[in-house]
Amino acid sequence: MDIQRSGAPASAKGPTDYFTGTVRVDYLFPVHPPARALGASVTFEPGARTAWHQHPLGQTLIVTSGAGWVQRRGGPREEIHPGDVVWIAAGEEHWHGAQAHVAMTHIAIQEELDGSTAAWLEQVSDAQYRMDRI
Repeated sequence: MDIQRSGAPASAKGPTDYFTGTVRVDYLFPVHPPARALGASVTFEPGARTAWHQHPLGQTLIVTSGAGWVQRRGGPREEIHPGDVVWIAAGEEHWHGAQAHVAMTHIAIQEELDGSTAAWLEQVSDAQYRMDRI
């Protein structure tokens, strides 16, 4: 058994290579082999978002506060709100983040494969962020 105490590890700023705007990442639990899942609570200030990315084994997002958007490449931008659970399939290119005027927090759960949980792609431009469909 392992108890992950609240506040350990400390909050981290979302790296600018992977995020646009102000993002805080609070790691909830690391990978415990042979299990592959890890989780984090991610808070996006208004207008903040991830870069385009994909996960080798998929990702589950559980929205806990605020209002956000999630979009898969080629699909419509979808609103997400507290209580919504989003499943993103393995290899599906997507982004997610806060709406323009409201912060959003979600719990992100993904699995590690060969030491990686995500393949990061290009940033979502301001023009793409404002579009309903990309």
